[in-house]
Amino acid sequence: MPSASYKNAVDALRRHADPEKAAFYPSYFKNCSDDIFLGVTVPRTRAIAKEYWKLLSLAEVRTLMRSKIHEERSLANEILCIQFKKSDEQQQKKIFEFYVRNRHFIREWDGVDGSAPYIIGPYLLDRNKKLLYELARSSRLWDRRIAIVSTLWFIRAGRISDTLRLAKMLLGDQEDLIHKATGWALREVGKRDPAALRKFLNMYCTKMPRTALRYAIERFPEQERKKYLGRGRR
Repeated sequence: MPSASYKNAVDALRRHADPEKAAFYPSYFKNCSDDIFLGVTVPRTRAIAKEYWKLLSLAEVRTLMRSKIHEERSLANEILCIQFKKSDEQQQKKIFEFYVRNRHFIREWDGVDGSAPYIIGPYLLDRNKKLLYELARSSRLWDRRIAIVSTLWFIRAGRISDTLRLAKMLLGDQEDLIHKATGWALREVGKRDPAALRKFLNMYCTKMPRTALRYAIERFPEQERKKYLGRGRR
């Protein structure tokens, strides 16, 4: 039986529904054709999460994760991120395991990007990274995206080796959403260690999907971008 807090959180989303945005979102979130959209903005969803994160149990978060309503799943991710950040080590372990166990309910790029770097990333920062390599080999698109975007947290901590290894593993991926995520992560590597990114590109730019390469070199001077694009895959 859902608690009063759960019902209030869901009602809060509906109070901020916007039919105009709801009509636009399916074309923006292209992999969510089966979703129901309320048209609630990300800042508003985050505000609701900040109000209710203490009040919802993990079981109730899981109910939100299973919803066909996109913003309810987004709310679940936002609440989990806050709960993880505010928890002690023991509770963080519980949330991490909960997230990994229920990750099959995450089925869109914004769900991955808004949660994996803030739960899996910090939890695995000083722990064994085996899970990420298992996810990178998964047949499930979202598992592979979780693997690469989780390393954004590592990059911010100055640790780039796992990003580069995973990017190499994903060079042959057929999904555009993986190309974009890999290029994004490589671009972030370049902010921390431009030499390491250039070394990677010099080795692999001829094998990289065009989209990944474009994202990776986005911050390069124009002439250098042209050089890599000229060497890259067509």
